[in-house]
Amino acid sequence: MDAAAAAAAQKRKRAEQEEEQAATDGLDVLDLRAAKRLLLGFERRLRDNLEARMKHPDDPARFADSELALHAETDRLRLLAGAPELFPDLVPLGLASSLSSLLTHENADLAAAAASLLADLTDSDDPSDLAGVQALADALVDANALDLLVHNLSRLSEADPDEAEAVHHSLAVLENLIDLRPHLADLVCDRTKVLRWLLARVKARDFEANKQYASEILAILLQNSPANQKRLGQMNGVDGLLQAVAMYKSRDPRTTDEGEMLENLFDCLCCVLMPLGNKERFVKAEGVELMIIIMKQKKSAYSSAIRTLDFAMTRFPPACERFVDVLGLKTAFAAFMGKIPVNKKNKNESYQEELEERIISLVASLFGGITKGSRRIRLLGKFVENECEKIDRLMELYIRYSDRVKAETERFESLDLDDLEMDDDERYNRKLEAGLYTLQLVALILGHIWHSGNSQMRTRIELLLRQNKLTKDDVREILQEYHDNIGDLDGPEEKEKAQGRTKEIIAALS
Repeated sequence: MDAAAAAAAQKRKRAEQEEEQAATDGLDVLDLRAAKRLLLGFERRLRDNLEARMKHPDDPARFADSELALHAETDRLRLLAGAPELFPDLVPLGLASSLSSLLTHENADLAAAAASLLADLTDSDDPSDLAGVQALADALVDANALDLLVHNLSRLSEADPDEAEAVHHSLAVLENLIDLRPHLADLVCDRTKVLRWLLARVKARDFEANKQYASEILAILLQNSPANQKRLGQMNGVDGLLQAVAMYKSRDPRTTDEGEMLENLFDCLCCVLMPLGNKERFVKAEGVELMIIIMKQKKSAYSSAIRTLDFAMTRFPPACERFVDVLGLKTAFAAFMGKIPVNKKNKNESYQEELEERIISLVASLFGGITKGSRRIRLLGKFVENECEKIDRLMELYIRYSDRVKAETERFESLDLDDLEMDDDERYNRKLEAGLYTLQLVALILGHIWHSGNSQMRTRIELLLRQNKLTKDDVREILQEYHDNIGDLDGPEEKEKAQGRTKEIIAALS
């Protein structure tokens, strides 16, 4: 083909493309025909660019125009975000596969444009759009988009503001896909190195928006996934998260966003402490000591440190023993007595209530994890101090939570429960929500103290029960209900042990 013929062919091609663009420009409502034109125009630009790059790999000037045109066509595809009902028809035509291939483009600007577009296309809160967006999500997974997105996280440089924005969009796509298909949380961590990237990102010293977003995505991936919790533990993730929160042991976050990031990091830490192996890693990495230091510093992470200790010590005696050995009792019982740091955050009543329930759970875990020896004596000794003031506090808590549960029970009895279609399990769960579980833990602590046989503490308990027109039978009744509802989450053997220990306490109160 001579130069004149080539120029004529190019002119015809340009005219066709301009005609297509005119057909879709200025649209108020996008129908399937117009959407197909948009997609075909994008795919043509993508193909032209790839051909230009293959013909002139060492001469960027020869394919620069095609990349500008491709970028413009990619932006025009944003029109599709307003018509997710068309996605099921566009997916077979290559919508997902074409956009996924653009994620691998050598030009980082184009890869960033693809991530930004996908973030728009997969983001929808309208239930009527769900089927269409899910169809796109499934097609993106089939087109290997998860792997490509994670690969982009590693190749993009956040020192460049545009590429930092592309990282943010890539994280947004991951979040949207997991929201649409929750099972992808396990899949993306199994197939990619996203956990390693996120862990490294949250360990960075300086705070900025992408660090906050990385902490949020990490929390989402860990939230309901035992597999991901174990994966992160196996890659030294417990120690990594401790390093991330240690930056705030003696200072508060400077902004609201930074405060949210810190809460995300503690959420991650609590999630990752669910598997037994990670509790061991937490103790080995001196996580117990770090949480005690954070509590002593009385900064904004105070309550989060208590929550983390509660997760670490629940059904894990080594953490309880370490807590006593590093002199954590004094700090914990100051919180138990209501001596908590005052700031804007903890003036909130729900905050104080959650903190109270956490510290009660922590003390109950101590009694469950430390059953004998000098550590047990030190723990029990705390309830003798200052004329048994902590037993007075226990009884105050017992009365408050007991009254709350009684009020909820009376409310149930005044309703026609048959109309509510509520079975016994649902009624029990409602009582738990009203404070029954915390009441059971308070009763359990009282039972452990009584079971110790210390006459001074027993006398104090009996006095306080009489003053409140209660008897040991009332405490036993609460503990019997607790015994009967102990679950087997940790296996039948652990359930049997827990029920056996509770039976001993109930028998001691007879």
